Amino acid sequence: MGQYKKLWLSLIGILVITFSILGYLGVEVYRQAPPVPQSYVNSSGQTVLSREDIYAGQSAWQATGGMELGSVFGHGAYQAPDWTADWLHRELSAWLDIAANKQYNKKFAELGHTEQAALQAAMNDEYRRNSQEKDGKVTLSDTRIAAIQAVAPYYIKLYGDDPSMVETRKAFAMKDGTLATEADRKKLTNFFFWTAWAASTNRPGSEATYTNNWPHEPLIHNVPTTENIMWSVASVIFLLAGVGLLVWGYSFLRKHDPDPQIPAEDPVSKVVLTTSQKALGKYVFLTVALFVAQVLLGGVTAHYTVEGQDFYGLPLSQWFPYALMRTWHIQSAIFWIATGFLTAGLFLAPIINGGKDPKFQAAGVNFLYIALFIVVLGSYGGNFLTLSHVIEPGSTAFWFGHQGYEYLDLGRFWQLLLMVGLLLWLFLMLRCTTTAFKDKNSDKNLLAIFVASMVGVGVFYAPGLFYGQHSSVAVMEYWRWWVVHLWVEGFFEVFATAALAFIFFSLGLVSRRSATITSLVSASLFMLGGVPGTFHHLYFTGTTTPIMAIGASFSALEVVPLILLGHEAHEHWSYQHASPWMKRLRWPLMCFVAVAFWNMIGAGVFGFMINPPISLFYIQGLNTTAVHAHTALFGVYGFLALGFVLLVARYLKPDYQFDDKIMTWGFWCLNGGLALMVLSSLLPQGVLQAYASITHGLWYARSEAFLQQDHMIALRWMRTLADFIFIGGACCIAWQATKLVFSKSSRS
Repeated sequence: MGQYKKLWLSLIGILVITFSILGYLGVEVYRQAPPVPQSYVNSSGQTVLSREDIYAGQSAWQATGGMELGSVFGHGAYQAPDWTADWLHRELSAWLDIAANKQYNKKFAELGHTEQAALQAAMNDEYRRNSQEKDGKVTLSDTRIAAIQAVAPYYIKLYGDDPSMVETRKAFAMKDGTLATEADRKKLTNFFFWTAWAASTNRPGSEATYTNNWPHEPLIHNVPTTENIMWSVASVIFLLAGVGLLVWGYSFLRKHDPDPQIPAEDPVSKVVLTTSQKALGKYVFLTVALFVAQVLLGGVTAHYTVEGQDFYGLPLSQWFPYALMRTWHIQSAIFWIATGFLTAGLFLAPIINGGKDPKFQAAGVNFLYIALFIVVLGSYGGNFLTLSHVIEPGSTAFWFGHQGYEYLDLGRFWQLLLMVGLLLWLFLMLRCTTTAFKDKNSDKNLLAIFVASMVGVGVFYAPGLFYGQHSSVAVMEYWRWWVVHLWVEGFFEVFATAALAFIFFSLGLVSRRSATITSLVSASLFMLGGVPGTFHHLYFTGTTTPIMAIGASFSALEVVPLILLGHEAHEHWSYQHASPWMKRLRWPLMCFVAVAFWNMIGAGVFGFMINPPISLFYIQGLNTTAVHAHTALFGVYGFLALGFVLLVARYLKPDYQFDDKIMTWGFWCLNGGLALMVLSSLLPQGVLQAYASITHGLWYARSEAFLQQDHMIALRWMRTLADFIFIGGACCIAWQATKLVFSKSSRS
């Protein structure tokens, strides 16, 4: 550790403490997850609904694309309703009408204020009261059973091909016959009912529901809890305190090393390419090819929100429905961004190993490429076959088709293969990097943090395998966000920081000491807020107040390091002017500048916009979430991946000259298209939905009546221009990278 001992101890201490919190409260998630009752019974004790019925409904929901068609507990797609909020409101409305007819022989809307208030009080008492017995049975009143029976046919017709629901299916971007059989459609309603039951039933010993009173539903007084408000205020205080402490520490503790002497020639260009490095051209091509595929799929997905079942008049939805296009769009993002990161690692590994390949390294690189190709095509095929009803709902669909969970949509079999591929990548990296530790004459601290970060990238996809087909939604969400939040947003970020530090050190742009300190401090700051901050995704999925408290407090700290990104952006931008030979690396560096900007805006500003519990209570599952998702996922990790592959490609073919005009168009179209997408469409939609959610409830903000208003349709149409600009930028960048890879010039 040497001169970096305090930094290492701080990082190790932070990791031990934060992962202990994550693990300890993970046990709480398991213990406090909303139960799936043994059965729901009527007043005579006869079974109305069994646990097996609910699990069968969960399988049916997964086979429709799950979170890729509407959402459950606020997580998922934004065009169709949140099925939890939608079912709950419909059931409550039906209960009131049935009760009003029984008592007054009138509809609820025809009653006077006093009578309405009395019925609502009775309904609130019935729904909020937890009647689950020790034997796992829940007794439902005859009125509630009648309400359930009144609501279910709507969903059975909606998910089928009933002609009366055609316009509604178009509004929700659903294909006709979303579920092939009426039996499966009936099963689906059981799962939707259970999610609404969890969202309306008080947790034992609490005045709040299993979902902390989410969704906002005035009919049964589902409003923010006191704890929600308190921890929201606390999160703002922690953010301000964190920013102040960071600025104080940066000003007083930062030591500016003298600028190193910039080499007259590019040091990395003098390293003879190994066989495994030369094999990375196809990785560059796969990355940009998947990138273009992803943005094209995104364009189709976005257009479905306007026409519903058609793409500019072409009836695509029966074979390629919205749920499938969105699945492929999101999975492609994960695939191409991960491939870009893996490419950077495989290029750096032989350099760390003294410019040499271990035995069979090239064979391993080629085999990994084939494995990635198989996973991509196999998972896409499984998604298609499931949503086309070739694979029926059940275990086969979960394992080989569609899991139904956003970002982890691929079947479990393909997920296992991807994990094997990541472990193979880690093995290829370790066999190069571990030999460098044997050199006793050099400082190993920078190498150590780089190796630690690549272990995180190689291993932390595994938690996505820790839930099963019928795991509780709360348990599934816990492990899913280990992948989406910790793996992508945590360890990818640390790996990128360490890799960039190593690259800039190798280029002679920064000293080893500066690179090492930057990597260690950044890792500590990212992990301090990032690891426990995972819980901010779980506020309303069936968890308790401690989860909310930790999630709100630490996720606020995630924003703190982003305050200094303006300095980082300027630093990366200035590197291109450090020496004449650095101009060849202008476009990778510009991508890294974009990363700093979008990290501040997308992860910082738009991330904190949806972070406090009080905010997320009203806007979870609205287009405000899409604002953060697009600007953070592409703006940060997408630009990082592009920067990495452009950098690798530059060294594979150093004689090739980028067309600066095309690259300029590509770079600014990507940034301009993303900004226009957010400012002209996603953010205005999200703000209007937020107002509707706060005023009427989440059900209304996601309803057909609200989303099909003329001004909401116009806002979705306005995204078309932004999409075309963005797609044009992607094609420019991909075209240049492809021309470079397949050009004849190379360095030996």
